[in-house]
Amino acid sequence: MFVYSTNTVDVTQRVVATLVACALVMASIGVYQTAHAANLTFVSNTLSTSEPNVASAHTILFTATNDIGPTENITITWDSQDDGTGATQDFGGIGSISDTSDVLVSVNLAAATQPTFESADADSLEISGVTATAGQTVEIEVADTAAIINPTVLDSYEIQIDVANTENDIGRTRVVILDQVVVSAIVPTIFEFVVEGLATTTDVNGEVTTGSSTATEIPFGVIEAGPLGAKLMGQQLSVETNADNGFTVSVESDGPLASSFGADIDSFFDATDETTPSVWDSPDGTLAFGEDGWGHWGMTTEDGTTTGTGPNFTGTDQYIAVLQTPTIIFGHTSVCDGTTTGAGDASDDDLCLTQVGYKVEITPLQEAGDDYTTNLMYIATPRF
Repeated sequence: MFVYSTNTVDVTQRVVATLVACALVMASIGVYQTAHAANLTFVSNTLSTSEPNVASAHTILFTATNDIGPTENITITWDSQDDGTGATQDFGGIGSISDTSDVLVSVNLAAATQPTFESADADSLEISGVTATAGQTVEIEVADTAAIINPTVLDSYEIQIDVANTENDIGRTRVVILDQVVVSAIVPTIFEFVVEGLATTTDVNGEVTTGSSTATEIPFGVIEAGPLGAKLMGQQLSVETNADNGFTVSVESDGPLASSFGADIDSFFDATDETTPSVWDSPDGTLAFGEDGWGHWGMTTEDGTTTGTGPNFTGTDQYIAVLQTPTIIFGHTSVCDGTTTGAGDASDDDLCLTQVGYKVEITPLQEAGDDYTTNLMYIATPRF
């Protein structure tokens, strides 16, 4: 006779057996707790330039999730992105970094101790010596002199920051490498030159005018012989310009101050065509000297720094000849507003507005004539 016996263990018994077994194991070897990496927050990396294949500075910011101690290493990995082929698009020059002379650290915007260089390879830089508490903002600036070269391929690239503290905090961010954007603009040229007349008794470089002028006429009128009969007329010149290197204003005559029958009032002084500013001197006025000394006329300016090859006026009562070739009498080396002037004489630089004077003196030997004339031409030139 055969007897069949069936042993049945229900689910409840199995669960109890499993718990007892686990408890025995845990009691014999202890309980293990696994630490998990925390994410750094507010992670960013600002490039000084996003142009491909050029050196760029990197300003890396993150907020510490946990405390960071000075003996804990921080690793910045630039080449953490796989390009899909198993390789990475490289930032160049990282492996050539050999110290932290090009690395600055600040914590909560306050400069921190110079970090310690630990290592560098083709992809990453490792430093230590940074101290921060949880919640503080850490800034690591790698200057462009460290010569980290941007990738040549236009794309976005992942940057990883690994803080090897007890929690092993990690953060990631991205930067974009793209071609430079060309910004262009056109600023129209501004250049306005204005000539105005001066009233009688206006001071021009230390002497007062004996009559009034207009923008187009200097009417000396009747000239009496001798120093007391000398006449001075003036004009005001102004320039408004945005030319980067300023401007020059020159003057020239189209011929002698002459009458219709050929007589002329010679150039200052005694027909010598003086180009060095000199104190006014009366004409010679003798028959022995000749007609070159019977009368002369010249000009002065209140701009003591005329620029270029212009004469160097240094003070009051200085004159030069009015030539038939351009002579610089006014100028400046930067932009001008048309109104800024100087002290009222040639002891300083009249920037954008000045006054010029024209003086004539004759002797009793100057030939008579009622139509002495010449034409003056101002030449205003912007300098870019």
